[in-house]
Amino acid sequence: MNFTPALIAAASSLMCLAAQAQSKTPLATATDSRGAAVELNWTPLTMPNGDRTALVGASYMVAISEDWGLGPSAYGAAKGTYGGLFTGGFTLQGRWRLGGNLHAAAGLYAGAGGGVSSDRVKAGGGLMLRPELSLRSEFGSWYGGVGIAQVRFPSGTIKDNSWTVMLGRSDRFLSFSPAESGRSGQTGDRTGMGFDEIALSAGVEKPIAKRSRTRSGTVLSGRKAKAGADMRQYFTPGSWWGVEASGAAQGGTDGYMELLVNAGQDWPVFSERLRVGGQLSTGLGGGGNIDTGNGWLLRGGPTLRWITPWGLTLRAEAALMKAPRGQYESGQLRFSLALPLEHASRMLDKPPLESGTVRQQAWYLSLPRFQKLTFKDGSQEAVGGLGIGMMRELGGPWYGTAQAGSAAFGKAGAYSYGLFGLGAQGPRWQTALGGWRVGAEGLVGAAGGGGVAVGGGAVTQAELWTQWEGRAAEDRLRLRLGLGQFKALGGNKQSSPFVNLSLGWAFGTLGP
Repeated sequence: MNFTPALIAAASSLMCLAAQAQSKTPLATATDSRGAAVELNWTPLTMPNGDRTALVGASYMVAISEDWGLGPSAYGAAKGTYGGLFTGGFTLQGRWRLGGNLHAAAGLYAGAGGGVSSDRVKAGGGLMLRPELSLRSEFGSWYGGVGIAQVRFPSGTIKDNSWTVMLGRSDRFLSFSPAESGRSGQTGDRTGMGFDEIALSAGVEKPIAKRSRTRSGTVLSGRKAKAGADMRQYFTPGSWWGVEASGAAQGGTDGYMELLVNAGQDWPVFSERLRVGGQLSTGLGGGGNIDTGNGWLLRGGPTLRWITPWGLTLRAEAALMKAPRGQYESGQLRFSLALPLEHASRMLDKPPLESGTVRQQAWYLSLPRFQKLTFKDGSQEAVGGLGIGMMRELGGPWYGTAQAGSAAFGKAGAYSYGLFGLGAQGPRWQTALGGWRVGAEGLVGAAGGGGVAVGGGAVTQAELWTQWEGRAAEDRLRLRLGLGQFKALGGNKQSSPFVNLSLGWAFGTLGP
């Protein structure tokens, strides 16, 4: 089974145990190794008006029991004229072996988002459900299969039953106990999701007027600012692949967003830390009334990277982006600040055994409720969202955090947001009911769509929270309640208080 938990990764653990035996201070070891999978699927879809499109889905699932896995997922339109229809959420999937290399699977995706709409095609509040039954065949660490699926927006008009095909790869999720945070640790393989660094970016984009139009045919020529984040894995010192999400933050195209896969190569100039190269990207994008056709985007250009001696990495990238089946082409310039998720030396080398400090990470399923959002038509209404959050300890009380989500309940279907920022948390205190912690965080980012009045798209958010962390320090479950204030920086600079209920899962990774 792809989700059968492994007990211990043999080679890595034996090396770590041997190192501990020779050390006066025992090192923490990553002994929690469980099955995981990366899965892509393609699902044709007929809209209520008869238009045909298809959704591409991507999921990362980690075993939570012998037969069940859970993890974040995203879906986007990739056919027809619905570029910009996106949803993000979580997938719960069970698998059962039928014999040989054959297994059956049943899954349920719940997410939120939306996109292009009309009188007949509506995402409603934004909640999307996608149950699936499928049959898969395994070939090595890969598998593929076919199945049936239903795509449904319960409060909207979009609903269809369809066939689906999928391709996946089995992996493993290696981690430390969250109770070992702050201790010296050692491992012979990547921990967590396997990415080496996360980067926060800001940039500017200039459409080429002769080749760029809105969906109504108006020429696009004004600059727009963008904000986003990406994660990379380096498979040699100068070669990487990764994933990226970004959105419009200024320029009148609020609601525009992109989800891309990147691959690149660079070479040292004067030193191993200063590197020049190039990057190619492909993925889906749309929204903000920009005509990206079926949603597919291509992008390429030169890169400059400086790996500082202090662990941070500074990047500059220029690129030309094009929607092959739409009317959008632009030049881009982007600057990024990258933080290591693994020990920084993995960006320069691949040592067989890596030492560092265990840092706690956590993934969250969040259900924010905004008390009063103002819409472009002047109306005001409460809106409920569904999002994915991530936190990463930086040392001391500080942690980095990122959030992405969309409206799921209310009338703001297609409203989406992406935020990143910094937080501080207090020490854990123990009670008869379990461990507790309090903290605060501030975030900035981009948001838009769904008719919400956010000006150019730049937004901020501040939150105070309290968190329950289970009865023992080793427990991974987190339950968080937060109170905060959301504010749009453009237009009428509207703001709204919100309540945020989050369910999280924590683990330790090896960092600097």
